[in-house]
Amino acid sequence: MSRPEKKSRFGKIARRSFLIGSAALVGGVAFGAWQVARPAPNPLIAGDGEAVFNPFVMISDKQITLIAPRSEMGQGVSTTWAALIAEELDVELDQVTVLHGPAAKAYYNSALVGEALPGKGYDRSAFQHRLGDTLGHLGRVLDMQMTGGSSSMKDGYHRMREAGASARETLKEAAARRFGIKREQLNTAKGKVIAPDGTEIAYGDLAREAADIAPIEADLRPASEWTLLGRNQPRIDMVEKVTGTAEFGIDVRLPGMKFASVKMNPNLGGAMTGYDSSEAEAIPGVERIIDLGGGVAVVANNTWIAMQALEAITFEWGDAPYPPETDRIFNTIVAAFDGEVNSTMRDDGDVDALPEGATLIDAEYSVPYLAHATMEPMNATALHDGDRLQVWCGNQAPTYARSKCAEAAGLDPDAVDFNVTYLGGGYGRRLEFDYAVIAAKVATAMQGTPIQVTWSREEDMRHDMFRPGAIARFKGAVRDGKALSLDGQIAAQSVIRSSLKRMMGIEGGGPDKVHVEGAYNQPYAIPNYRTRGYIAEMDLPVGSWRSVGNSFNGFFNESFIDEMAHAANQDPLDFRLELARAEWEPAAKVLETVRDMSSWTGKTSQGVGRGVAMSYSFGTPVAEVIEVIEEDGSIRISKAWIAADLGLALDPENIKAQLFGGMVYGLSAACFGEITFAGGAVEQGNFPDYDAIRMHTMPQTEVAILQVQEHMGGAGEPGTPPAAPALANALFDLTGKRPRRLPLMHDFDLLV
Repeated sequence: MSRPEKKSRFGKIARRSFLIGSAALVGGVAFGAWQVARPAPNPLIAGDGEAVFNPFVMISDKQITLIAPRSEMGQGVSTTWAALIAEELDVELDQVTVLHGPAAKAYYNSALVGEALPGKGYDRSAFQHRLGDTLGHLGRVLDMQMTGGSSSMKDGYHRMREAGASARETLKEAAARRFGIKREQLNTAKGKVIAPDGTEIAYGDLAREAADIAPIEADLRPASEWTLLGRNQPRIDMVEKVTGTAEFGIDVRLPGMKFASVKMNPNLGGAMTGYDSSEAEAIPGVERIIDLGGGVAVVANNTWIAMQALEAITFEWGDAPYPPETDRIFNTIVAAFDGEVNSTMRDDGDVDALPEGATLIDAEYSVPYLAHATMEPMNATALHDGDRLQVWCGNQAPTYARSKCAEAAGLDPDAVDFNVTYLGGGYGRRLEFDYAVIAAKVATAMQGTPIQVTWSREEDMRHDMFRPGAIARFKGAVRDGKALSLDGQIAAQSVIRSSLKRMMGIEGGGPDKVHVEGAYNQPYAIPNYRTRGYIAEMDLPVGSWRSVGNSFNGFFNESFIDEMAHAANQDPLDFRLELARAEWEPAAKVLETVRDMSSWTGKTSQGVGRGVAMSYSFGTPVAEVIEVIEEDGSIRISKAWIAADLGLALDPENIKAQLFGGMVYGLSAACFGEITFAGGAVEQGNFPDYDAIRMHTMPQTEVAILQVQEHMGGAGEPGTPPAAPALANALFDLTGKRPRRLPLMHDFDLLV
């Protein structure tokens, strides 16, 4: 088969391959812990006439190949990651082939572990940043090859440039030996080494010689010399996606492939106590029905037949291990407030001391469970030949998924080749491995036959790892136009605990920082500021959803800040600006920028409402202004302005697109997103009952990128948290009715 050949260069370790050096890959020995600091093995194997310079650069006489081992799901990571390498390697992006690469320790995410350090983030000292960088190398020990947490550029910024620079200098050394001169006398440009007399040698012509040279560590070029970074780059995946030739998981085709679909217990986590498949077995084209324990898979000649056959099966399902109705689920969340406090991540001043003459405010907010609703439903293709398993799918955590597939197939992880395709949406859903494991189980039962398992939209939506529903109770005090105190309590299931149990088989414990992120760590100088988190214990599967805890805490916190502003008789933007200026300049700057972009005056004409929100998440402060208008009896979201400070914008237009997309995702959820339960099962099944913002209801949007803060922030998720509160605050400005629950469609007539 052609596909295994395509991946044949990826192996456990190449005899002739070599690393950039431990300083480049893992930042040196941390605390003398060899287990943490030792270099990860290089997974690339040099083919004939090819040099493997490090885990990220391969060069042959035919092509230059760069490895961008972060999942491409529309956010442009493969383009910017490749540009980080290409900038120092001295090649143009149109000269290189970019591959995701295999699942491997060398591709661990060095930025994620450091983000778990305590603190608000924006107030980290230089020492804390260095400590975070050092702890980040635990990601290798934990096999954390993950795309998430808006961390890809923070992870790759130094490592990838060092990979490119090392390869460049090694190629120059090979040329210097050929010319009989010193390496320092040579230059490089557009994939060639250039001698003092103008003689040029293409990198490919030096590959064999360079393969015999120990890697050379090199200094990085200053930003003033960059030709790719900091500039807008054409997306390397653009042509494929425009022409329909891009390969997503659902596009994979192998010779002799069969197609399958699944139906699992709709009572999530419940058992399957029996089934009758006699009618399904009689359908022409059905080849096999496989018992998966909690459901079945039907293998057929095509996906449609498999899906139709599933509908012909009668099942006996066990009960859900959680309260079966939405109201009872939320009663469990409410009851968490009466239990033990899980975290008090911020406790400035004394919120319990009532200020004399102050105006007191209190509010309760709620948000629903949410599905990820990726455009491409869950799917995976697998082939088990008896000795090895190959898997193809879009996934955000391939090393974890590979291990789980190996376990399901009864193999060692080294016997599993996990191939990551383009993702038709991720948003955290494809950090999970359930759909890949099901494909591995089906392929194991059908050894020698490649099987593609595609979930129906309904199966996908009803078997998600949902964004948890949450409830917040806030109290505050203002006096003389100033904020005196803010006391927030948040109750919800723990995404971290649920995810750790699934991914690593461990029970999470201790204070859950993610649970209250977006509330405790907001850059507002409120003298008395406390945030407490309460964990609602349920076995309802929840997982990471774009911006995770920030997605609901942004709504809670920024809605309440708006209520405080109005109680203080202050303009909502000016109120925030005063608090931000006294706490952290970059937060103030994004508010000032969005104020100027939108020509904010605090006054709106009849039939127009405006709202503002500012949220700090993943190292990036983002301010958004949303404008709504009354139109033919409905309310339209007409305009939006976004300002964000990422510290360093490696590809400004791509960052704008990510912030815009993050806002849209947040607006869709704020308006229409809601997962409800009846009899233990999810009631929503497809887009008619889980709607989204449409093309004709999209606001005109303007985005500004700032580079004020010292450290680099993320881009993929920070646009989401301010969207819901900015819209809610605009609706209050328009109608005088304060939104305190989502989705907004229950209380406002929104244009659909």
